Amino acid sequence: MHQVTREIRLAEALVESADTLIDGFDAAHYLPRVADHCVELLAARAAGFMLIDKTEAVSLAASGAQRELALDLLEAQHGGGPCLDSYSSGRPVKPVSIRAARAAGRWPEFTERALAHDIETTFAVPLRRHERLLGALNVFLTTLPVDDPPGGGIDLRLAQLIADCAALGLQNHTTYVRCRTLSGQLQQALSSRVRIEQAKGMLAERWNTVADHAFVALRQYARRRRLPLDRVAQAVIDRVADDAELRREAKRAQD
Repeated sequence: MHQVTREIRLAEALVESADTLIDGFDAAHYLPRVADHCVELLAARAAGFMLIDKTEAVSLAASGAQRELALDLLEAQHGGGPCLDSYSSGRPVKPVSIRAARAAGRWPEFTERALAHDIETTFAVPLRRHERLLGALNVFLTTLPVDDPPGGGIDLRLAQLIADCAALGLQNHTTYVRCRTLSGQLQQALSSRVRIEQAKGMLAERWNTVADHAFVALRQYARRRRLPLDRVAQAVIDRVADDAELRREAKRAQD
């Protein structure tokens, strides 16, 4: 890939990775799309994410290109592999030869499957936001690794950059959902309060009494019938509440 083109594609990938403050967000579609960017930018055979909670994989997501291959290699890591190593250490697993890892007895099941898929090299980077680890991004290549490049090479650094943006995107969406939920709850509480105040005013005017007296009737009526106060207030506003029963509740409260 031409250098300028690669830089543009990287910028586009980072923007898309961070664009999660939307309704209808679905991590099951989001992470495979990010993995697609990895495949294209790193000239990889496939790539995938493993979301991990306390050393146990809770979700897998793979690039559209060679999706079955990537999922097979991610699933093969239940007994050990690049993703779990990267997650447990919080550091990248530098590009490693699959054949060399196999010969050394490293990740037996994973390396066996990788060789069956003609994968020559793999590396992984942690999916993290500050100190919080969410999982790992694993990249699979059909070329042999360059001998110990400084820092693991540019591809490793690009993969980490993409993984960091993906972690930021996931965390931002979680915060967004929490804020939207809280906003909805506050709006609901405000609307409920407005309805109750409106119902109090209507009863106070109808009975020619003070608002506090009307509120006691509303509250007692709701408690005795195990109904939400807001629901009783709405019934008063809609003029479908039993006015005689409400008056009796008011009288009981005064006795």
